Amino acid sequence: MAAPTSETKYYHHGRFRVAGGVLPDAITAYRTYGDPKNPCIVFPTCYGGKLESQLYMVGEDKVLDPRKYFVVTFALFSNGESSSPSNTQAPYNGPYFPEISYEDNIRAQHAVLTKELDIQHILCAIGFSMGAQQAYYWPVVFPDFVDKFVAICGSARTSPHNQCFIEGPKAALLASKDFNDGHYKSPPEIGIRAFGRVYSAWAYGQTWYRERRFLHGDTYPDLNSFLREEWEFGFLSSWDANDMLTLINTWQKGDVSLVRDGGDFEKALGAIQAKGLVMPGKTDLYFTPEDNEYEIQHLKNSKLVVIDSIWGHFAGNGADPDDFGFLQAEVKQFLEK
Repeated sequence: MAAPTSETKYYHHGRFRVAGGVLPDAITAYRTYGDPKNPCIVFPTCYGGKLESQLYMVGEDKVLDPRKYFVVTFALFSNGESSSPSNTQAPYNGPYFPEISYEDNIRAQHAVLTKELDIQHILCAIGFSMGAQQAYYWPVVFPDFVDKFVAICGSARTSPHNQCFIEGPKAALLASKDFNDGHYKSPPEIGIRAFGRVYSAWAYGQTWYRERRFLHGDTYPDLNSFLREEWEFGFLSSWDANDMLTLINTWQKGDVSLVRDGGDFEKALGAIQAKGLVMPGKTDLYFTPEDNEYEIQHLKNSKLVVIDSIWGHFAGNGADPDDFGFLQAEVKQFLEK
């Protein structure tokens, strides 16, 4: 069945305060699917995600069915669609773009819902990876606005283990000879290629099946071909280097307890009243199941369902049909319960 279509819309916030200062004309890009009279579900992007990529979960044959729900997909600040280093005018362009927090994104999304779409309550905030971290933030920033949240391969706080991973691709880009401290005149291809290769090493789960599927067929005759086509090209074709770094900084500093509980992580989790479905991937090396197992001990109204997958972080983004079928069935049951 064909995927639903929706044009990208842009909401102008005007002068908007963010973690690192201010944006004089902040813009949030978004799309809507379905009838606004139906229960609203918010589905923000992840790292490497654009609004178009959110369609893997949206459609009449998908769990986010526009016939049943009013689905709103939001582009994160710095993803190249909402306000980003690459599309903001001086004096906040490029490396001068301010630091952005998850809370900034949630406040901006809330403004679009309430001021532009006249939505005063949402059934659920759902997301994958950085989208999952936003799903955690929704019931913390606006506790009376959301009934449920679904966090797929993400966590309420970016763990030290996860932060160490982030430092790898970030350092590769920053140290490249063509990055020029963010003042590049053309895409820093050397740095972006290095970024992609470092990023790739943590992406998958069990090695034997990954190599069998990706590296022993006709598509990729060797490992270098796979890295160039899947990882280097993926970032080179659609991402700006300063956007990548600003977005990764948002990811690295994620922690719901910084919103209102002064860093008391357990207290912040315990205060969440929304019902939660937390779905880590069994072999995820970014957001490990152990992070979520700890969180679930402090969440009052949430359950943990592990995706028993060999595909690491990609267990949650629709890459494998079996994993995606399991994920959709669990989310469907949770939304309808």
